Amino acid sequence: MRVTLDSLIDTLKAAAESSRLRILSLLSRGDLTVSDLTDILGQSQPRVSRHLKLLLEAGLIDRYQEGSWAFFRVSDTNIARDFVQGLVSRVDDRDPQIERDLERLSGVKRRRQDRAAEYFSRNAASWDEIRSLHVADRAVEQALVKLVGKRPFQAMLDLGTGTGRLLEIFAPLYRRGVGIDLSREMLTVARANLDKAGVSHAQVRQGDIFSPPVERDAFDLVTMHQVLHFLDEPGQAIREAARLLRPAGRLVIVDFAPHALEFLREEHAHVRLGFSDHQIGDWFAEAGLDLEDTQDFEPRGASEAKLTVKLWLGRDRRLLIADPVPTSTSEARETV
Repeated sequence: MRVTLDSLIDTLKAAAESSRLRILSLLSRGDLTVSDLTDILGQSQPRVSRHLKLLLEAGLIDRYQEGSWAFFRVSDTNIARDFVQGLVSRVDDRDPQIERDLERLSGVKRRRQDRAAEYFSRNAASWDEIRSLHVADRAVEQALVKLVGKRPFQAMLDLGTGTGRLLEIFAPLYRRGVGIDLSREMLTVARANLDKAGVSHAQVRQGDIFSPPVERDAFDLVTMHQVLHFLDEPGQAIREAARLLRPAGRLVIVDFAPHALEFLREEHAHVRLGFSDHQIGDWFAEAGLDLEDTQDFEPRGASEAKLTVKLWLGRDRRLLIADPVPTSTSEARETV
């Protein structure tokens, strides 16, 4: 993509200041709040907010609200991301100022991980009870990796991202990843996990999966892992997810087969007790998707008190008419 001379000059002016370049360097490594940035930069909130305002006006960064917190990130647009990455990749991390910023950034990320660990400790017993009923997560993850394949793609969206695990698993394949979750506590967990895994090209945001804060027709892969059984209208959620796919994009759903474990409804807020292939197939068809694959994962010693995990793959019926998909991760990152 090309821009006008005046637009490029305005963009360069916005970035050509030491504090703003430091901010871009930090945001290229993950989303941060104003408080995070004031702690790292050692500057007052009004001054940091002024720098952020100028970067926002130049289209280099975006702002999004998460409850009472405002987060900032590098802009989602390809041209802005490429511009920012081109700038910060040329800054030596051993520069004394940048080195101090990165040390303080590590402190911010450690505090996130501490909050995540606290949340996990409060809920571990509940999650372990459900995990004991079905096949190990590792087996499902391996099947997902095999199903999606090794070919890089541009963009992934994980609806109901939870711990951010799927964004971590597929990080080597996508150029841009986004996770959506309604729970601020789970977003804290996801950010901590992505930070720990060194995944800087994925973001997580607070939002409702029935009205996700992302653009439509923009994602090559959309995932919904153990989400549908919490919803009153899973068919509507699938239709909304399908609208977010690019032509020929894929929707992958992981959930449970039909079961009769009523205590999950009463004690763990499950609204639906599993789904059949027929139900998912009908919802896919209504959303303009073809059901391409289904897989079953039965636990050992299967009984009525166990859960079978299901995997469904749907593909957008529209033909993809565009440039070929990059054949390597490095090429994917260079493609606009």
